[in-house]
Amino acid sequence: MINQHMYDLGAEPSAIRELFAYGLARKAEIGEDKVFDFSIGNPSIPAPSKVKETVLQLMEEEPCALHGYTPAPGDMRARKAVADSIARRFNIDATPEQVYFTAGAAGGIAITLAAITNPGDEVLVISPYFPEYRVWIEQMGCTCVEVPAHQPDFQIDNNAVAAAINEHTSALIINSPNNPVGAVYTRENLEGLAEVLRSKEVEFGRPLYLISDEPYREITYGKEVPYVPCLYARTIVCYSYSKSLSLPGERIGYIYVSDLADDAKKVMTTIAGAGRALGAVCAPVLWQRVIAACVDEPSDVASYAENRALLTEGLSKLGYEFVEPDGAFYLWVRALEPDAQAFSERAKAHELLLVPSDSFGVTGWVRVSYCIAKKTIEDAMPAFEALMKEYK
Repeated sequence: MINQHMYDLGAEPSAIRELFAYGLARKAEIGEDKVFDFSIGNPSIPAPSKVKETVLQLMEEEPCALHGYTPAPGDMRARKAVADSIARRFNIDATPEQVYFTAGAAGGIAITLAAITNPGDEVLVISPYFPEYRVWIEQMGCTCVEVPAHQPDFQIDNNAVAAAINEHTSALIINSPNNPVGAVYTRENLEGLAEVLRSKEVEFGRPLYLISDEPYREITYGKEVPYVPCLYARTIVCYSYSKSLSLPGERIGYIYVSDLADDAKKVMTTIAGAGRALGAVCAPVLWQRVIAACVDEPSDVASYAENRALLTEGLSKLGYEFVEPDGAFYLWVRALEPDAQAFSERAKAHELLLVPSDSFGVTGWVRVSYCIAKKTIEDAMPAFEALMKEYK
């Protein structure tokens, strides 16, 4: 017998990827320049030149050594490069033994949840949230508890978090800069969250883990992105180079269990056990080696900032309501009717591919990804205008 739950997941693909697949088919049918695809967070900026240079240099090494297994958590040189970068950038003690290389932040979060939860636990998420959080949480036999963000700024509502924590709560996942809204949690906001978590640890007599999902850390427009382990010791960072180095298809990232946590070594041992149980060991070795050389390469945020300005100015003139993003490369736009799915379908008639908010845990919005060609944004404005006119 097949696993019915896994069949159901396969039969109901991600709304984001389903729309992306529709876009690929539509482009093949009518031409790429006629489809305005704002569906997926696939960076349009090439990887830094040092990435290519490093790959070419590595390919000159002895092949069996280059492509051979590393220890399960990763190559120690690469783990040390990451730990040294963390220590240097954030003025915090970080050791390579607390770094575990993964297939992107997604793999990192799945491993982390397997390590720190038990069936029957509850894991909090701040809605709107990346839809796969729910999949990974429920796969561990846990309950996904949605805590609405404070509006209109979409910061964490710490009072709501405090009210949601109970004796079954094991963790909270946060994501800043945020997908889908683009909010960056302020230092004050995160300090308040840390106070809540420490207080609730005492109240319920159990550790509360803060999972900081950070694929967009480097994509920000002048806002500080506080390093969460500096504010709350029991933090587990899940990082990806998909966005910072424009390497989404290479699936490389890491877990960092803060050295400041009193149970750091125990948690890292459990992370290793979870990776083993899930078959998620020895992340792609070539890319571990690339990261070791490119760990501090800067991201090209200027191009995203230009797209952000072009999109927000254009939609503002047309009368659309949206949240001004401080980071990432998504615009959270109010749908022109309460049913976001229906609005998204009407947008398709204008070849606009906009992700409805329902799978993000809220209604009435769409996510517009602007990590695309500048010309696509420019060419899409008449379509956005025509869509707006339908509702007037």
